[in-house]
Amino acid sequence: MSALPLHVERLREQLGARLIETHISWVLLAGEDVYKLKKPLDLGFLDFSTLERRRFYCEEEVRLNRRLAPQTYLGVVAVVGDPNQPQLGGAGLVLDWAVHMRAFPPEATLDRAERLTGEQIDAIADTVARFHAGVEQAPADSPYGTPERVMDPVRENFRQIRELRPSPPALTLLTAIERWSEAEGTRLEGHFRARKNAGWVRECHGDLHLGNIAWVDGRPLIFDCIEFNPALRFIDVASEMAFLTMDLMRRGHVDLAWRLLNRWLEHSGDYAGLDALAFYQVYRAMVRAKVDFIRAGQGDASAASVAMDYLEFAKRLTRPRRPALLLMHGVTGCGKTTLSQRILEHLGAVRLRSDVERKRLFGLGPLEDSSHISGGIYTEEASRRTFARIEALSRRLLDAGFLVICDATFLRRQHREPLIRAAQALGVPWFILSIETNAAVLRARVERRAQARTDASEATLEVLDKQLQELEPFAPDEVAHVIVFNGNDHGTWPPAIATLAKRLESAA
Repeated sequence: MSALPLHVERLREQLGARLIETHISWVLLAGEDVYKLKKPLDLGFLDFSTLERRRFYCEEEVRLNRRLAPQTYLGVVAVVGDPNQPQLGGAGLVLDWAVHMRAFPPEATLDRAERLTGEQIDAIADTVARFHAGVEQAPADSPYGTPERVMDPVRENFRQIRELRPSPPALTLLTAIERWSEAEGTRLEGHFRARKNAGWVRECHGDLHLGNIAWVDGRPLIFDCIEFNPALRFIDVASEMAFLTMDLMRRGHVDLAWRLLNRWLEHSGDYAGLDALAFYQVYRAMVRAKVDFIRAGQGDASAASVAMDYLEFAKRLTRPRRPALLLMHGVTGCGKTTLSQRILEHLGAVRLRSDVERKRLFGLGPLEDSSHISGGIYTEEASRRTFARIEALSRRLLDAGFLVICDATFLRRQHREPLIRAAQALGVPWFILSIETNAAVLRARVERRAQARTDASEATLEVLDKQLQELEPFAPDEVAHVIVFNGNDHGTWPPAIATLAKRLESAA
């Protein structure tokens, strides 16, 4: 690693602090206080080379990180005096600047967690979705989000990695990934412009991975956003989610990556952003590869192998996906959402929930009560609009290469048929996942759900009784595509999901 300046070493000794060094910072952990000093570097994508620049970016770091961690970022403090006897704050010659933070246990960051839970992932998705909904959009006359600006850091990654003289095997991978990225960037030019015009380019965190999320007091603490380059911060929100999903996948949490993505989508409704998900995931993997190549150049012996691992992972992410359509089928309370949750995590899918999309049409969040909506949201016209939205979104997602789960009752052929035709027109496999559950279990579940109010569904026992009367038999051309699940016994689901996976594999 890089040599430690005298004033930083003396501060560490005075504070009795533990030093953590990153590729761009020195962090001093001193009890309940943390002092973060920026290295005097100019790496192209950041420039901390002068004292004034370090002061400015310390102030930016505090301002920006207070959006997500206001209790953690306390302020900016000057390091003054003589390098042999520096002090924090006060009068005298300014040697450097430091961000003053409130400490949390270093082992609390989720990159160190032995186990991640679904509840943690849900809390992170909820927090990030609220954050994205409230942050500033890129000004219309700014360059942020244009195809050229999107591609600039992508190309810079490849250029800077080459300058670090990677090994021949790494260079071979780098060249293949670069060609794919350039081709995808050209294909997505219209998408990038549309995203900018629609307001999805916003002042994001910019560096959202597990190492920058801690679990403190039972909730996520998201810190250390990008302060040094607004072009890396004013980005598509989909790029932000691509980073965290990529990080989860690379660490072996593929199921949680899909859980996170779907939870965030239920809040944001930003299915259009998924068109560039793979492009951004590859870009983010290359960001991490570059960081580790830099660390390797600074003397970190293990960083080179980690960088190579990221290159190999990025190459895997360039492989085409296999799209397919799954239609859930069954009355309210049968377990459609529970089963589809297991499937989306196990197989990797994007889920469209009619309960959520219906509420979205009326400007409601997933858990908001619709009782105040004049005329209600469960009319025939509202249902028609809901199924039309699900069909349109399904077509888009299938065309983008995703396994799509449509979570609705689909009790009537008229609701299933447009989606089946869409899958057939696109030439992708489709299946109907029908859940059979006895009436007593159904009624008990509906009553519990109504009392808990922790689900988007607002179906009542009266709705259940009506649905039981409306059940239509499958058409002859549907029967071969139906897979039946036992809604009374969830223990029977794993082998049934395995059967589904095999049928998808053989049908691809």
